[in-house]
Amino acid sequence: MKTALKPKWIATLVGALLAATAFVWLSQWQFGESKTVTADTSGTTEHAVPLTEHFQPGRDMYVADADQIVTATGHFVEGSAFLVSGRLQDGKEGYWVAAAFEPDGAPGKNVIPVVRGWQAEADAPAALPTGEVSLEGRLLPSESPTGTREVANGPYAEISAAWMANAWDRDSYDGFIVAFKATSGGNDAGAASAGLEQIWVGPQPSGTTVNWLNIFYGVEWVVFAGFAFFIWWRLVKDDYQRDEEYELELAAWRQRQAAREALAASGGDGAPGAEGQAGDAEAASPTQPGPAPSGPGH
Repeated sequence: MKTALKPKWIATLVGALLAATAFVWLSQWQFGESKTVTADTSGTTEHAVPLTEHFQPGRDMYVADADQIVTATGHFVEGSAFLVSGRLQDGKEGYWVAAAFEPDGAPGKNVIPVVRGWQAEADAPAALPTGEVSLEGRLLPSESPTGTREVANGPYAEISAAWMANAWDRDSYDGFIVAFKATSGGNDAGAASAGLEQIWVGPQPSGTTVNWLNIFYGVEWVVFAGFAFFIWWRLVKDDYQRDEEYELELAAWRQRQAAREALAASGGDGAPGAEGQAGDAEAASPTQPGPAPSGPGH
């Protein structure tokens, strides 16, 4: 305790406290960032709005844009039908059947991929409805392209607006629609009319997700805070041990000095060889100080 109360170690302790406070604050920040709360948007996304009013081509799709049920009236582009592989329906893997759709009023006559339904086999897509089509479905962001078609003229691995725009040589929305229902001339033009199974994609579920990397960083900062105090304690302990070693050496030196003084006072009448033994003791000592050290800093 006497060593710890030295001014330099009190100042060091204050520094350790400041560092630990900063580390704890960083830990709290990391723990706060580890949880992402997904808002429940079902109150807004499930009310259909016109596509051309909700989302415009030529820009990225943000969280506020995605998952919205939209309506659109327009026509399918002839010869644009394609399949998307690796899509599950009731636990079975199959294909989405999609095509380019040009909504009325779309800026620059941009098209958007529309998924019409699901089929189990890689058969040629069903014929597209002709004439004006009104549809309703969920707007989803474009999928990241991973490659071209699996085989020549075969299915695509994903619905990528970039790939579709190149394949159709048309400007495209950065997203696609999964159609829930479609009509043409008052008649059903949805999945069932083309011999396909209806697809349902629900809204993004609300909840809390945990990022374990942030939690790891938070724990790491707590460890750093404890380590700051450990370093201070270790420095104080080393200083204390140096003082202890000095005191032992000083006591041994004083003992040797007392022996020499006693021998000198006796006029050399001590036991034979006493002086030589004292000299030998000095020679064997690891340190042979001259004048007595003045303090612990020796």
